[in-house]
Amino acid sequence: MKKKLFQLLAKINKTILPSLTKKGVNLEKATKLQMALFGYRLWVTKNALDQ
Repeated sequence: MKKKLFQLLAKINKTILPSLTKKGVNLEKATKLQMALFGYRLWVTKNALDQ
């Protein structure tokens, strides 16, 4: 159940949220909002794959 929820969130993130790597954002120079977005997407992806 939990894995399905994170997989759904990952699909929504892919369609709605911008891809920072495609934009060429340097993580050393990223703003706090970009870092938060990166962390959130990483957390969702990790949980969608691990469980």
